Amino acid sequence: MKRLSVIIVTYHSENDIYDCLQTLWQHCDIAKDELEVIVVDNSPECEPMFTQLKERYADDIVLIHNTHNGGYGQGNNMGIRQATAPVIMIMNPDVRLCEPVLRQAIEAYEQDSRLSIYGMKQMADAATPSPYSIVCTYMMNGYLFTLLTSLANRFDFYMPKYMYISGACFFASKKKMEAIGMFDEKSFMYGEEDDIHCRLLRMFGPTMRYNTKLHYIHPMHTREPDIEYEKKLIDTTILLNEKNGYPRERTIRNRLRNLRLLLMRERFKTLIGRGDRKKQEVMREKREYLRQLSSQS
Repeated sequence: MKRLSVIIVTYHSENDIYDCLQTLWQHCDIAKDELEVIVVDNSPECEPMFTQLKERYADDIVLIHNTHNGGYGQGNNMGIRQATAPVIMIMNPDVRLCEPVLRQAIEAYEQDSRLSIYGMKQMADAATPSPYSIVCTYMMNGYLFTLLTSLANRFDFYMPKYMYISGACFFASKKKMEAIGMFDEKSFMYGEEDDIHCRLLRMFGPTMRYNTKLHYIHPMHTREPDIEYEKKLIDTTILLNEKNGYPRERTIRNRLRNLRLLLMRERFKTLIGRGDRKKQEVMREKREYLRQLSSQS
């Protein structure tokens, strides 16, 4: 009987998936026949990668080539439907396990039937905590969101009613995920964690748990500030919040408040010679985009 189904959605992930799976098996602390690994590939061409995975893992891995790239959520939903274990683990292909975590998470579900989401502390590398293990909901006042998210990650305190757990790597009850309709496939990418958290909270209450003693590595990829990427994040946040009954105008106002604090921080960093002018430029463009959206409301 399977106790855990690990679901990994890939898209041109040949540079990540092999190391990801290697660390999963390396730190697997449950019986081999209790673990189910499902890889859903959204790429147009997956045969070379699937061939290598079959050679390495044979029947120990389930490979699904998506008929189309329906987005991150749709790919995960395919994996959830395929899963046979009562507990699932959503894992990005660039995540690396650095210690055994599976048994403790599974036992938490077996001991508490109310548990919906079970999260771990995210590390940028083996020694550096990530600032994104837990994040306040985007339905929170933008000033409070910015300060509380930063403090919560620094001092490891989690409020399940107001914070969601990073979607890079987390455990979930399959039954409860199915009850809320799983991932919203209208969202191609981004914002899934806050949306899932909101729907689970509404149906089951604050049944999420964050274990700071368990860790995984999710590298913080350096990327050039990109206004188109930022616009997509804003649009998705507005869409998902509206769906959950949170007004568009309040989401925009929250994001503007968040930006004010972030711009103040970047300006201060500039004064001490550590500022990023390109980043500030994108922030100002993002602010202008939010003001345009506000005027259209």
